[in-house]
Amino acid sequence: MRTIAVIGAGQMGTGIAQTVAAHGMQVMLSDIDLATANGGKAKIETSVTKLVGRGKIEADQAEALLSRITPVGDYAPMEAADLIIEAATEREEIKNTIFERAGKVLGPDAIMASNTSSIPITRMANHSPDPERFIGLHFFNPVPVMGLIEVIPGLATASQTTDRVTGFAEGLGKQVVLSQDEPGFVVNRILLPMINEAVFVLGQSTAGIEDIDKGCRLGLNHPMGPLQLADFVGLDTCLDIIKVLYKTTRDSKYRPAPLLVKYVEAGWLGRKSGRGFYDYSGDAPVPTR
Repeated sequence: MRTIAVIGAGQMGTGIAQTVAAHGMQVMLSDIDLATANGGKAKIETSVTKLVGRGKIEADQAEALLSRITPVGDYAPMEAADLIIEAATEREEIKNTIFERAGKVLGPDAIMASNTSSIPITRMANHSPDPERFIGLHFFNPVPVMGLIEVIPGLATASQTTDRVTGFAEGLGKQVVLSQDEPGFVVNRILLPMINEAVFVLGQSTAGIEDIDKGCRLGLNHPMGPLQLADFVGLDTCLDIIKVLYKTTRDSKYRPAPLLVKYVEAGWLGRKSGRGFYDYSGDAPVPTR
């Protein structure tokens, strides 16, 4: 694959675009308008400039990487893309609208993929022009650093599509986990119930934020506690995922923790909003309760 289109210039979309461009491919970066797409590229430039400052890459490499990323204001240029990756917010109705619109310019041999972290691929494929060329391609945040990609074929996905996308993912230097199309796939089906249960433990005053996170770091040998990780992922994203699991399976073990719902309603979304379970306004995160 030589040309990749990424729809969504937020945290995940910019990370995907940066990673793809770093591996020599041309990238079209899109969002709701050209200004937002340009803003996404500006964030990538900031990220890459920091890498140069730390000696991780050379200045000429950074310049070449950025030259391969082209912000676009609509879907028309994506007719030249070998792969279109949707990386919008974890709301199925928004994603379906993107698939329908981008599907009108999808090339005859091109593939459409969703970076969804939980929504069933088979269901969303019905909104693409060709379910055989539709697949889940779940990157992990921060994309340039994390070494894993989940590849999730839907019921109608052709084996050739799975093979091509797996090759693309491995070409980015990532390890691939192949998952069946079940809610949450592999990682989030395991992770989100743990985060959700940690919020239940906090809400029921069984332990405080620091002790919950310390217990999991030291007792489970995790590099980051579940509440700190939730802040990093985004509490709104965590809530969206656990709601998908609950709605899809109707299993009560996936019911969202009331405190998680309250934090999202308050706009306390984690690091991206400056406050979640920790306050990020100072030099170091401080527990908020």
